[in-house]
Parts: sequence; structure tokens; C-alpha cells
Amino acid sequence: MHNINIIKATWPNLEGIFAGTTLRSKGFSEGVYSRFNLADHVDDDISCVQENRRLLKDTLKLPSEPCWLKQKHEANVLVEPDNNEILIGDASITRLPGKISVVLTADCLPILLANKSQDIVGSIHAGWRGMVAGVIENTISAMQSNVEDIMVWLGPAISQSAFEVGDEVRDIFLNMHLQNEDCFKMNDNKRWQADIYQLARIKFELLGIENIFGGSYCTYRDSDLFYSYRREIKCGRMASMIYIK
Repeated sequence: MHNINIIKATWPNLEGIFAGTTLRSKGFSEGVYSRFNLADHVDDDISCVQENRRLLKDTLKLPSEPCWLKQKHEANVLVEPDNNEILIGDASITRLPGKISVVLTADCLPILLANKSQDIVGSIHAGWRGMVAGVIENTISAMQSNVEDIMVWLGPAISQSAFEVGDEVRDIFLNMHLQNEDCFKMNDNKRWQADIYQLARIKFELLGIENIFGGSYCTYRDSDLFYSYRREIKCGRMASMIYIK
């Protein structure tokens, strides 16, 4: 019998919100996609993906079909995504109870958002390109909430010790905010180890958001729990999702 495992978001006083990230450990996909791949764009057997999505919905008793996005590593935010449409974007927000905002990742940073009133939620696919493009700022702007009321959970992503980048990436971030300098450490190859969690935290703090949680996992290091594009290239994706109960 199949079942699934998830990491639930750890943040206070949001009992009316469901939020968490799926793990790869149980499901129907095989080979490099084993076992719980939820992405339909990575050349996995589509019937396995469909079975995994059915299992996700049934096991968690989800109130609706998640609003799966076609992600582009850009900054488009969808407000009230509709599954009857092609959803192209890297973030979505909703005020409707039971509507599920979701992003797929395998090293990029998934970010889940809610406000203290628990009447708006959202999810962000935040790789370094999306962060540079402004996906975090665009999502916060679209939420139209007081920044002191916004709660942020940083889901599983690649850690600094595993995320090597070149001078060009570091220069882009330093040109954006001087605070980003502390997010890069030179390694023995004269390249840089980037802290994607801290890069996101700085963006939120500059927007006036202080309630930031999570950010302690490494998708690259923990192959039992997570897919990692940097580790495997050909792999599945985890889903980070959130909805108002």
C-alpha cells in the first residue's frame, strides 16, 4: 500500500492554513524519478505522475486539484489561478479557501506565504534567476497585505555548502544589495558557495518582513528525502503547497 510523507511548515498561530512540502520516498515513479515525482515536464512516465498526483490528493484529503504552474524561472505571479487555463508563472496567491497554491522544486527555494489573518496564501518558486527577476517582490506586492502581518516559510532547497556559482552570479546579487556579500563564500576552486536561504531572507527583510521561518534543509545532501537537479540532472520534483482550510 502506498502512502506519502511530507514536511509541514513550522510557523506559529496558523492553524487555519495547510502548508508543507512533499518528500520523494513513497509513490509510483521508478528509476531516477523514484518515487513520488509530481512534475509532468521531466520525462517521467505520465501515468506515474498522474498516479502520484492522485495519491497526493487522496492521502492528504485535499479540497481541490492543486493549481500546477508551468514555471519559467521568471517573476510572473498569478492571482487566483484557474485550472481551466494554462498557468504560466513562478508564483501564485489566493484568498479562496480550498484553492491550493503550489510550486515544484528540486534545489530551487520553495517559499510559502500567509498572513496572520489567514485570509490570503501564496507560493513562490525562487531559484536565483527568479529572485533576480523579482519574483519575491512581485508576490508580496500582489498580496496587498501589511508587511508586518506576512508570514514566510522557506521550504527545502540546496544549502550553501552544495550551491557553487561563478563570479557572474555573485556580481548580479552584489549589484542588487550590498547586504548580499555575506551570502557568498569563496571555495578552493576560486568560485563561490551561495546561500540561497539567506539571499531570500535579505529580500524579505528589505521589504519589511520579519516573520521568516524554515530554511534548514539541503536537497542536494539528503538524497533519501529530496530530488536534486544539481546532484542528478534527470530527476523528479517535490511539491510545496499551501491552502486556507
